[in-house]
Amino acid sequence: MSIYNKINAGFSLGAEAPVTAGIEDVIYIFNQGDITLTYDTSNPLIVTGLTAATGASIYKFEGTNNSFNTSSKLAKTSVGPRYTEEIDFNIAGFSVDIKAQLMAMGYGRVCAIAVNNFNSSDSAIELFGAVNGLILSDAERSAADETVDGGYKLKLTNPDKLREPYPPRAVSIPPTTGSATYASTIAAIEALLAT
Repeated sequence: MSIYNKINAGFSLGAEAPVTAGIEDVIYIFNQGDITLTYDTSNPLIVTGLTAATGASIYKFEGTNNSFNTSSKLAKTSVGPRYTEEIDFNIAGFSVDIKAQLMAMGYGRVCAIAVNNFNSSDSAIELFGAVNGLILSDAERSAADETVDGGYKLKLTNPDKLREPYPPRAVSIPPTTGSATYASTIAAIEALLAT
């Protein structure tokens, strides 16, 4: 019987490491087919490896002042729970290169990695769109919008009718030797960044 059909542990809120809301002002995005995901053999909620196809990279989007946000929402369906995932972020600019990236995210599917402000958890770093990918569903630019200096407000979400079968996956990548840590996971992601 699957471990996901019955609860098997409780939890309590502790004072030693109180939960902190929000994500860091960085999102890592990659084309869905460019990176192969390796999962923990005993728990499909944990990604333990990222392997780039030849010439493929992860792209880093940076923001400021808590301008990025993620959400995951459970939807009950006739075949079981599904999750709608969304990532909101801003791009301070509107060059032709930026517009080309927005078009690519609107037509192709991407996956995104977000780093939670609360990093004392085994889900400090999360992957969105692992199975069905994400597409750019909103890209809004108002030249007079001072909150993003005339840049774009963007939303990545699941394609229509394609919710994720799991909540966002934890990303926990070990170094060559030893156990996975927050630092080893960030280092593994950063090693795949485009140069």
